[in-house]
Amino acid sequence: MSTLDNYLDVTGRISAAAQESGRDADDITLIVVSKTFDSDAIRPVLQAGHRVFGENRVQEAQGKWPQMRTEFADIELHLIGPLQTNKAREAVALFDVIETVDRERIAAALAAEIRKQGRHPRLLVQVNTGAEPQKAGIDPRETSAFVARCRDTHGLAIDGLMCIPPVEENPGPHFALLAKMARENGLQTLSMGMSGDYSTAIAMGATHVRVGSAIFGERAKAA
Repeated sequence: MSTLDNYLDVTGRISAAAQESGRDADDITLIVVSKTFDSDAIRPVLQAGHRVFGENRVQEAQGKWPQMRTEFADIELHLIGPLQTNKAREAVALFDVIETVDRERIAAALAAEIRKQGRHPRLLVQVNTGAEPQKAGIDPRETSAFVARCRDTHGLAIDGLMCIPPVEENPGPHFALLAKMARENGLQTLSMGMSGDYSTAIAMGATHVRVGSAIFGERAKAA
């Protein structure tokens, strides 16, 4: 199947999952994860009318999206990979949504850049729902306090939460936990679910699902 065929298949499955859950498919945003793929690979999805994309690395996104935005001005770009403090300036300038706010230093750096640039990307707190030591994200037990500090100490408007469940575990309980924490903190946006589990995420209330390999195919492994 072509990239376009895969994209249409995914959007159809999202609509079906929404219907099965008694939800409106228009309330679920597909973030097409374009990390490691070049503009030629991405273009068929853009030409099909899709505009919401996710990237893991600031530098990679800088190399391909400014040019594509000259052709497609209404692109919405999400940062879905870990953000280093020394990339906060570039991230605020380039991305419309930053989904990986996960520690105090990042919150402070983003707040400073937002004030300097006058640009206000939407912000999500990444939660490490599995408490995996190798994975980015705030500990679930610290999430409410961290959201409060982002708001009260740093003056950040937090839109929602994001998570990546452990690959070897049933994602359902992780999605349920994230939805519970969002309700407790008055947050509406839930970015959860990827190529292998986005239907489950939709059933659990996801507002955004992040799908890459189901559209573009498997990524090349690093040598």
